[in-house]
Amino acid sequence: MWNWNGLYKNNVGGNHQAHVPDGQLCSGGLAESGRYRSLDTPGPWKTTTVGSNFTMHLYDQASHGADYFRVYVTRQGFNPETQRLRWSDLQLVRETGRYAPAQNISFDVSAPGRSGHHVVFTIWKASHMDQTYYICSDVNFR
Repeated sequence: MWNWNGLYKNNVGGNHQAHVPDGQLCSGGLAESGRYRSLDTPGPWKTTTVGSNFTMHLYDQASHGADYFRVYVTRQGFNPETQRLRWSDLQLVRETGRYAPAQNISFDVSAPGRSGHHVVFTIWKASHMDQTYYICSDVNFR
């Protein structure tokens, strides 16, 4: 992985499901000509242990700001070690408003009723243009 901040799509217009198909969510719909396709591979990815209430911390080196962040968590029963991520596997647990340009952005997220290995899928709509970043995080809910 040479450039994590290259995992974005331009001109999505908020229509994420049309631009990022099932099975390609973690690669941002094969962003950068498929450079990140390995992120869509199910397996025993390293997890971070979190509680059902956690804080999302994002570092924005370029200080893009955000029109919004949408945070989804996989439904109980989804197995990230054997299943590719689909839109139907996700439940929206948090949507934010705008954030001014800054390098450090944090906000609280609540995902009750979860235990075990899950994927947190975050959509970050930058405020400087129609540019959207897609982020998958493997977590273990305690």
